[in-house]
Amino acid sequence: MKGCQVTDEDIRVLTVGHSTMPVDSFVELLRQAGVTVIADVRTAPFSRRSPHFNRDALRSTLKGHRIGYVFMGEALGGRPREQRLLSGGTADYESMAAEPMFRAGLERVVKGAARHRIALMCAEQDPLGCHRCLLVGRALARRLVRVEHILRSGQILGQDSIEDALLAAQAGGMADFFSSREEQLDLAYRARKKNVAFKERRSEAERDEAAA
Repeated sequence: MKGCQVTDEDIRVLTVGHSTMPVDSFVELLRQAGVTVIADVRTAPFSRRSPHFNRDALRSTLKGHRIGYVFMGEALGGRPREQRLLSGGTADYESMAAEPMFRAGLERVVKGAARHRIALMCAEQDPLGCHRCLLVGRALARRLVRVEHILRSGQILGQDSIEDALLAAQAGGMADFFSSREEQLDLAYRARKKNVAFKERRSEAERDEAAA
């Protein structure tokens, strides 16, 4: 309605993983979901196995299909460059989510999604194996933004459905009647992060020193 203010609850943000699919199939996936802008949240926007997903090549392809492209890996990437954002050598999503640059990037996505159908793009196909869901998607959902994930099949799953699957896997199918859903999600997200988040590569000398 004219004059009404758009709130976060009115915003919808999609995510997608390009994996190794042909670029034509990827573009068709975007077209079916109505995506008008790709926000690339890869820290390094390049792919050795699929060079058609390198930043410049992808931007050119998307432009030919009237789909915008913006690189946001510096603000919303999953590989922190600062040691203080690592915990035991693994990316610390909770610390990363509190960073001013991350928050500014999130705000940019929310504002952009008020005007465009944005899809956050990373390389990993499975949302539960990618920071676009476990870090960025969760942060957006906490703002009550409607987050949805485009699967390779074309199916679209909401962040709530992803979280249901995450809780089921963490609990082994057993319900926890003594903790709130948010408390259970905190534990489930942390456990999942340990398995899939970026891990710092240490030199052989550093590994020997740590083991000594």
